Amino acid sequence: MASYWVKTPWWVKKFFSTELIWSMPVDHNAPAVYLTFDDGPHPTATTFILEQLEQYNAKATFFCIGKNVLEQPKIFEAIKSKGHSIGNHTHDHMNGWKNTPATYIKNIFKAAKYIDSKALRPPYGRITLTQVKTLHRKNPNWKIYMWDVLSGDFDTDISAGKCAEHVLNNIEPGSIVVFHDSDKAWERMSYALPLVLEHCKKMNWQIKALPQ
Repeated sequence: MASYWVKTPWWVKKFFSTELIWSMPVDHNAPAVYLTFDDGPHPTATTFILEQLEQYNAKATFFCIGKNVLEQPKIFEAIKSKGHSIGNHTHDHMNGWKNTPATYIKNIFKAAKYIDSKALRPPYGRITLTQVKTLHRKNPNWKIYMWDVLSGDFDTDISAGKCAEHVLNNIEPGSIVVFHDSDKAWERMSYALPLVLEHCKKMNWQIKALPQ
């Protein structure tokens, strides 16, 4: 049994709606979905994702880990050069629930030295209200993006097909979808992403990057 929600419940979105962004407004004249990728840049996975997105004229958002940006600067530049947006995923993939606000915010700003973005995705989706308020006191322009659909590509207990089903059965206009560009997720992500892109094309949904 998975210990995570594939589709974020409406009441979770409502309860945290003033601090965290779970989905995007829907323009019924131009419906769009928002694919996001956490944990990169990664030499194999990120390169594959960029190639797939280009085939569909799709834009996405990459929430990058600071230390991985330092290790893969060329791939990080490729993300930006192809018109995708970037976000901060802390410097060391830090769990907000296990660290003090001071330590957590310090780690975000360490990553921000290399990631020029005020968009944040908390690793594991774990951030406290105190950490949110502390970050916004430092700069109110920070946007904290969560998700509407979690692919589960990080879950080694599910098949690649089940990962694809998670997204295909739950994505809708306005959805923020999470994939990962990492070794752990590679088998499932690399199978599911092309199917999701093709599905969005058939539905005539735009695939857009999150606002910065």
